[in-house]
Amino acid sequence: MRAVVFDGSRAEVVDDLAVREPGPGEVLVAIAAAGLCHSDLSVVDGTIPFPVPVVLGHEGAGIVEAVGAGVGHVAPGDHVALSTLANCGTCPDCDRGRPTMCRRAIGRPGTPFRRGAGPVHQFAANSAFAERTVVKAVQAVRIPADIPLTSAALIGCGVLTGVGAVLNRARVEHGDSVVVIGTGGIGLNVLQGARLAGAAAVVAVDADPAKEAVARRFGATEFLTSADGVRDVLPTGADHVFECVGRVELIEQAVGLLDRHGQAILLGVPPAGAEASFPVSSLYLDKSILGCRYGSSRPQRDIARYTGLYRQGRLLLDELVTAVYPVEDFAKARADAQEGRVARAVLTF
Repeated sequence: MRAVVFDGSRAEVVDDLAVREPGPGEVLVAIAAAGLCHSDLSVVDGTIPFPVPVVLGHEGAGIVEAVGAGVGHVAPGDHVALSTLANCGTCPDCDRGRPTMCRRAIGRPGTPFRRGAGPVHQFAANSAFAERTVVKAVQAVRIPADIPLTSAALIGCGVLTGVGAVLNRARVEHGDSVVVIGTGGIGLNVLQGARLAGAAAVVAVDADPAKEAVARRFGATEFLTSADGVRDVLPTGADHVFECVGRVELIEQAVGLLDRHGQAILLGVPPAGAEASFPVSSLYLDKSILGCRYGSSRPQRDIARYTGLYRQGRLLLDELVTAVYPVEDFAKARADAQEGRVARAVLTF
């Protein structure tokens, strides 16, 4: 079958990958569409270290082909969106409703694929850049069949991370002020999360002025090409600043833009070992710096919630899909994403 495999030096489309059948508590999914996220590109450029060879992709949707023993919440033929969260469901963190903190779901890559005689790793417990993938049952969330799979594919990472960061981690309240630094796929979802939360002022910051129209469509009330202008809009600072790029200097700016009792939420991923600095004294005004993994999501709950909002016309999905490519055009999709020509590229099989 076809898939995008990174061997440590290059990422390419292959047609000789095999995947095993689902075991107990697992689901085999035929992938229809998968979003190309910067996390996939970060594996290729080394920002995110990962064992190779590996099938890329972690944001996908498709149709269940088979289920293993003990799986009852989905059945063959169901449409599903996939999460990357292969949490165990029984540890103290899962029991407390914090599946993103499950230690059994972090840093344990499996090898359900084979190419030739050798095993191939699975990225983010998902590997959506393959015609078929095997995931834990908890990762497959049934969605209504009337939602286009090219749109549903973007729920599993971008929407869960961006909207979830607003609603679950920052807990933005009605009337709050929000600044979003970076309006790529994650930033746009932060913007619409802020809109859904009822934020009064939502300031989008992106160096590319061409992104203003789409930023406003997703919920920005102001658009700036530099964070230097934020204080002109919010003289005392912001209640919440989301850094969605992963650059140290922007993280430092985010902290500096906070109002009293404000919080900076870090979503962008800088290189491993990167360090930021800021005046410690400023934090004593009840300011906070929050890390955020995967939007602090509970995917079985949140994906159902977001698909409901989509069907009500309140959450935008179709508008996130800026370009669709057959998987054979992965190289072009990758180049367009790296050059910023598309907010979210979607691969189809």
